[in-house]
Amino acid sequence: MNSKLLSYSFSAVLLGSLSLFSVASANDDAVIQHYGNVSYVSGGVGSESIDRLNSLVSDFNLKLVFALNNGEYVSGVRVVIADMKGKTVVDTTSEGPWFLASLPMGSYQIVATLADKAVKRQVAVGSSKIRTVDFRWSAE
Repeated sequence: MNSKLLSYSFSAVLLGSLSLFSVASANDDAVIQHYGNVSYVSGGVGSESIDRLNSLVSDFNLKLVFALNNGEYVSGVRVVIADMKGKTVVDTTSEGPWFLASLPMGSYQIVATLADKAVKRQVAVGSSKIRTVDFRWSAE
């Protein structure tokens, strides 16, 4: 009888631990990061991840999308955003093809680097409407 009770207790603890692990894994890419006073989040690998990021879009004013010229999404892109005075406001690596940031109103230079190939874009962001910028690389 004691071994049966012990077995049920162990099973309950194991199931509880697995459910906690699943919840943590499901939200990994929805964790908002900070670089100075800039908030950002990245991810977008898989439809569930894209859905989670879509639910956060209204909290940000810049969305970067990373893909190859053939449309295949990429991750692991180094993102450096600098203001017009050259001060770096973000320097990080995107965990997926989507990168959302909340920047102060103004103009910025973005350098996105994949496999040592840098692509530069200039963008002006406002306080409310999200600005989307696409970055593409050849599939060499």
